[in-house]
Amino acid sequence: MSNGAWTDQENDLIVADYFAMLADDVSGRPYNKAEHRRGLLPLLNNRSEGSVEFKHQNISAVLKGLGEDWIPGYKPAFNFQMTLVDAVARWLALNPAWLGRHSRPGEPTGLAEARPIWIGPPPTLSNQPPPQELEQMLHIARKFDVAARDERNRALGRAGEERVLAHERAALKSAGRDDLARKVRWVSEEDGDGAGYDIASFAPDGRPRLIEVKTTNGWERTPFHISRNELAVAEERRSEWSLFRLWNFAREPKAFELHPPLDAHVSLTATSFQASFH
Repeated sequence: MSNGAWTDQENDLIVADYFAMLADDVSGRPYNKAEHRRGLLPLLNNRSEGSVEFKHQNISAVLKGLGEDWIPGYKPAFNFQMTLVDAVARWLALNPAWLGRHSRPGEPTGLAEARPIWIGPPPTLSNQPPPQELEQMLHIARKFDVAARDERNRALGRAGEERVLAHERAALKSAGRDDLARKVRWVSEEDGDGAGYDIASFAPDGRPRLIEVKTTNGWERTPFHISRNELAVAEERRSEWSLFRLWNFAREPKAFELHPPLDAHVSLTATSFQASFH
């Protein structure tokens, strides 16, 4: 059996096979991982079934770094070669519709009746992955600017905002505040993006909640973009403003909230500069 480096052709073959399984997995269609492995073997350079299985785990890790979901049955395995990352990037470039999806087929979204959003604690130093694993994930996210990709994905962002709008209204109704639920506003939809938050809601006691929604199909540590205006509003209205981070959105949306000051939770990095003529 070959122990040599995988060629670009081999990487492209196994990445395409992985995405075929992932599409079935996301859609709830049955598939057989063993059959997929056996079907690949004649196309590869004398690889073992074990090496193919491990490479599928490597692809899961790459997708995690790229802020995408992966096949749960292939636990992410790290210390992969960047040539595999390039192969995944090639597949995504050839299949742009994959990044454009924002929900599981048949899953109600937005204002329709949907499963409650699981809200947990935000990422912290105490619950972060091992340093090498985290650095490899963040290196991929930076190289491919995953935060900018999610920011440009208007269908994903809009679907996330709509889902949080429904969540806020349902939470207020459950608290017996139908009066407040009726007043919740989708500000970015009704007034445009300049307010520094997306949704104007309320706590059950009537206090205002200004919610900026950031959505990703990736894991909870996927980087995100935040504008100078959003940061300014967060600082000016600390007691009201919060960032609602939706992750794992295409499968089963989960969330956490961050409250100002944001630099207590995340590292803020300037990514662009304004150029003015002398």
